[in-house]
Amino acid sequence: MCDQDHFDDDVQLFTAAGKVTRKQFGQILGAGMMMLLPKVANAQAVTDAEVTIKTPDGECDAYFVHPSSGTAPGVLFWPDIFGLRPAMRQMGKRLAESGYSVLVVNPFYRTKKSPTADKGGATPLADVMPLARTLSETTHMTDAKAFVAWLDQQPSVAKNKKIGTQGYCMGGPMAFRTAAAAPDRVGAVATFHGGGLVNDTPSSPAAQAAKSKASFLICVADSDDQKAPADKTKLADTFKAAGLSAEIEVYKDCAHGWCPPDSTVYNEPGAEKAWGRLLVLYKKALA
Repeated sequence: MCDQDHFDDDVQLFTAAGKVTRKQFGQILGAGMMMLLPKVANAQAVTDAEVTIKTPDGECDAYFVHPSSGTAPGVLFWPDIFGLRPAMRQMGKRLAESGYSVLVVNPFYRTKKSPTADKGGATPLADVMPLARTLSETTHMTDAKAFVAWLDQQPSVAKNKKIGTQGYCMGGPMAFRTAAAAPDRVGAVATFHGGGLVNDTPSSPAAQAAKSKASFLICVADSDDQKAPADKTKLADTFKAAGLSAEIEVYKDCAHGWCPPDSTVYNEPGAEKAWGRLLVLYKKALA
């Protein structure tokens, strides 16, 4: 879950310290918040579409983008608490240009179609927390199974290669539980400033994910690590005990939410470093 109790404090702390500037956000255009991400070297031509996915609980609106020819490993992309929006579509398209068939979902489809945050990543958390509270371990698992199955029905998704999944903020536990929901299909899991990844219960997302066969990339915000410094060690111990590969790193001077380009704490150098590690993970684990 997004750390709503400290998010505004993080914004003030890191901007006051000169770690990030609001000019890094790019050009904000109302709720769209159109941002310019760095271009992909040797970008593949891609095809994209807004799609609807039937699940046991209804119909999910989503964005699907993939290389225009051939097949590519599938990726299930879980947004942060601000949901499916232009910034998430841009990130999904950028990943597709790097050679992946990417499904970016609206996790709140049971309650509201996208856009679910009026001001994108700058929406007050109080406005979107009620949506987040409609989700649970059960919905995470149900949706993960439905979305992975949908990806496997697409001609552009390579069936002879594993699927990857990535999550931001509250999407972190969803990505972990995707690995648990489809342990034989998911080969790589990445989380960026994921919240609530580890606890001492059997339903801990990390404990569930550790029963998979995936490789993991866990990028931790500096601000999150300051509040819960033991979490990174618990994560490392969990995956080591399971015999799974896990790269866990605290991103210094990066506040919770630093990766999406419309975030109020977007940190381009940190975001680009994390993006680069994501591509390394996928290249190795989804080959």
